[in-house]
Amino acid sequence: MSTTEDLAESAALLGFIGLPYIKYYYIFLFFVYIVSVLGNTAVMAVIYLDHKLRTPKYVAVFNLALSDLLGSTSLLPKVLDIFLFNHYYISYNDCMAFLFFCFTFLAMQAFNLVALSYDRLMAIMFPLHYQTKVTNRKMLSFIAIFWMFVVISFLIVVGLLSRLSFCRSVVINSYFCDHAPLFVLACNDNFPSIVTGFLLPSLILWFPFAIILSSYLCIGYTLSKVASVQERLKAFKTCTAHLSLVGIYFIPSILIFGVAVKMPQNARIISLSLASIFPPILNPIIYVLQTHEIKVSIKKIFKRWKSNNMVN
Repeated sequence: MSTTEDLAESAALLGFIGLPYIKYYYIFLFFVYIVSVLGNTAVMAVIYLDHKLRTPKYVAVFNLALSDLLGSTSLLPKVLDIFLFNHYYISYNDCMAFLFFCFTFLAMQAFNLVALSYDRLMAIMFPLHYQTKVTNRKMLSFIAIFWMFVVISFLIVVGLLSRLSFCRSVVINSYFCDHAPLFVLACNDNFPSIVTGFLLPSLILWFPFAIILSSYLCIGYTLSKVASVQERLKAFKTCTAHLSLVGIYFIPSILIFGVAVKMPQNARIISLSLASIFPPILNPIIYVLQTHEIKVSIKKIFKRWKSNNMVN
């Protein structure tokens, strides 16, 4: 029996191998990565440069853009290197690092949406006391707790995987070092990893989604007490950007996990890859298009840059 330390030359990722016209998909992935990097960097730069945007809401938006940027960078360049340049074999330590960073940033995207839902809940339920109930310090505390929770959770996941042994070469039927396709290949007791395999969707999907859904039920109940329909629509409009992000992140993943058993392997791999790459590219676009403050800040920055160029 070979241990995990002996797998450095035998772990292989076979996720996209054999799919027709797959090289066009790699071009698409490269395009998605470039747009994701530019878009999320632009959002972070605008928030950093405009002091008026240094509010609790935009602290959470900044962290969402950061986790989107880190998530895309941890996943897409490695995927392109593996499949575009035929570097299918990956060392065990690299595989564990690949798994840890991909899952950590993917989960953090969900918890950032939880932080934004808290901001919207307080803004609508307690509009007169919003500035005292939601402060930068409180939002940063929430974000720090979420980071600690996610990092510790996936360190445990990696720790459980590190105790596994494999009787044969490890061929991972996924486009990255996915958790379930890896631990099912173990030939010693993998029951702790099986348990964490059931808990992972709850950690990444169901728990954050339940919190967000509960917050919007409270928002809906609060708005139902507002007499004017115009006031309801005005208050609800402040949630449209966040609701768009929630739909983009959660709906595809929930549908995929709900029918994953019935889906062909190749369809599942493509669907999961699309579900993981679209939020980082769409999130900055949605916030730029649907958020008045960011659009105003971008115009101010361009005017300042233009006037500086004219002076020079």
